[in-house]
Amino acid sequence: MNAVLARCAGSWNLLVARLDGAGETLPPFVLRLIMGWEFWESGLEKLHGENWFADIQQRFPFPFDQLPAGFSWTLSTWTEVAGALLLWLGLGTRVAAFALLFVTFVATAAVHWPDMWSMWSDLAKGYAIKDMGHGNFKLPLLFAVMLLPLIFRGAGKFSLDHLASRLLGAKSPPAAIDDPLAWSFASAVLGVPFLMLLPKFGIALLVLALLLALAARRSGAPTRALRAS
Repeated sequence: MNAVLARCAGSWNLLVARLDGAGETLPPFVLRLIMGWEFWESGLEKLHGENWFADIQQRFPFPFDQLPAGFSWTLSTWTEVAGALLLWLGLGTRVAAFALLFVTFVATAAVHWPDMWSMWSDLAKGYAIKDMGHGNFKLPLLFAVMLLPLIFRGAGKFSLDHLASRLLGAKSPPAAIDDPLAWSFASAVLGVPFLMLLPKFGIALLVLALLLALAARRSGAPTRALRAS
């Protein structure tokens, strides 16, 4: 019985190892294709369309509500167009995905977020594709979720990022480090976009990021981690 269980465990581990191997290339590549297409279409629609940001200027989060509508329109348009191209190429993928995540949160606050909500049950009504009077943030939320793996895991092997890394002499990606500083970065990555949508929550995440960074510095964990790698 033990021998059978050991063989099953061994076979399962081999299967998982091969899925992990394919997972370094296929999932991020598919995400880049899909998200690139979505933002490319959105950017081109703005590029060839009329500026309607002036109609919702007052709904933009600070500081975009203080900027000229034409500037916001141009910034959004070219962030989406350039971001889509970078995702397709897999070049500067983490930065491009973060910029598009930020744009997604701003768009959610200005267009898709409910005008008023007092409890989570009210907010849940806005989790929809069509606006029935409670907002419609389902699609941008899904976009945000799909961008997160590209920010945290990168473009994958089938990308110019990976090729550049190999040309610069990196034979393999650095070992992952799960420490307070890693979670500080994660909190900051989420906190900055949330400032546009839920400012108090965004501030809380940034404070958490600062506290974790201070804890990492006091413990000396970053130094030990870098030496270990």
